Amino acid sequence: MSNIHDNEIISYEVDLRKHKIILHTIQYRDSACTKLIFSDVLAHLFETHLEGSIILDVEEYELSHFIQDNRELLEKQKNSCWPIDYGNFEELTEKLIKEQYAYYVISSSYGLNGWILAKEYEII
Repeated sequence: MSNIHDNEIISYEVDLRKHKIILHTIQYRDSACTKLIFSDVLAHLFETHLEGSIILDVEEYELSHFIQDNRELLEKQKNSCWPIDYGNFEELTEKLIKEQYAYYVISSSYGLNGWILAKEYEII
């Protein structure tokens, strides 16, 4: 587990112009503030927004998992060029790899969970 395990999510920012997402959290042990910063964000999906959301972990998965986990959503949004314009799933995967995106999955003990496609992730 990472050093964000059991952190409470206080708020988050989505800056579409700067392609950045910041999750503001506090550590359960000492109430220290911690920021999870995702840069060069292409797309994201958050679910179960609840006050008191607790992070279990943020893990990076292979991009093939992104396609598998989100096949229905990708098919539904394809004609809207989301998350980018592509012909088929193989082409989408190739483009994401070429552009060096990573698939970050946020799992929770309670509340907010989801995923982010981004090029960088850091904890401050």
